Amino acid sequence: MLILLPPSEGKTRPQSGPALNPDLLRFPELAAARKEVLSALMDASAAQDAHTVLGVGASLASEVQRNTVLESEPCAPAHQVYSGVLYDALGYDSLTPGQQAAADEAVVVISALWGAIGFGDAIPAYRLSMGTKLPGIGRLAAFWKAALTEPLNRHAEEQLVVDCRSSTYAAAWQPAPERTAAVNVFQVRNGQRKVVSHFAKRTRGELARHLLARDSKAPATAEELLAAAAEKWEAELLAPAGRKPYQLNLILPGEH
Repeated sequence: MLILLPPSEGKTRPQSGPALNPDLLRFPELAAARKEVLSALMDASAAQDAHTVLGVGASLASEVQRNTVLESEPCAPAHQVYSGVLYDALGYDSLTPGQQAAADEAVVVISALWGAIGFGDAIPAYRLSMGTKLPGIGRLAAFWKAALTEPLNRHAEEQLVVDCRSSTYAAAWQPAPERTAAVNVFQVRNGQRKVVSHFAKRTRGELARHLLARDSKAPATAEELLAAAAEKWEAELLAPAGRKPYQLNLILPGEH
């Protein structure tokens, strides 16, 4: 099983830790692409129009400035640096050592800066989103799609891919539809299903935790994933259609 997560927009800056060592990141085939994006980000963050290029406001000036010195910033495991609703719901620190080892193996974060990294990879806090058009690079989703397709296709071969990414990050790599289930979350309001971003993030994190923490064997097919999800939620599975993968729909009650 491979669980795909988006990064969090906000990051927790490590107070201490080693400097970045790109050679230790998962998927070493991405080293050249990572170096290219990192260099472009540092240059863009030092430019006068940095906030416009990165699409952030003046309140994030310190984070933009930090982008210019990422190579010397302290690093920590990705599961500590990424924070927010989804990561709080996953709750890595409260997993057992065995479950944490399973998470380190199964979870891959799709990143605007690193392309794809493992949950235990040591990274600094940074500010960059996949929707950015970075000078010298272009649209990051298109850039990473070209770099990620071959190594991630190889890594995901024969595995069930549980895709918990947002649409922006999903554009950077499209796994084989017949082995992939995209996770959608709906809340019932006035008898109709509605997408609520906050609940969707939290529920995807809860699903990832459930899959990592349950006693049963990890699901190997979309049907087994549906059965695992149904242990906690009202769930339905829609079959792939063309390039669209399985859709695992989790339906929350209105009072959730």
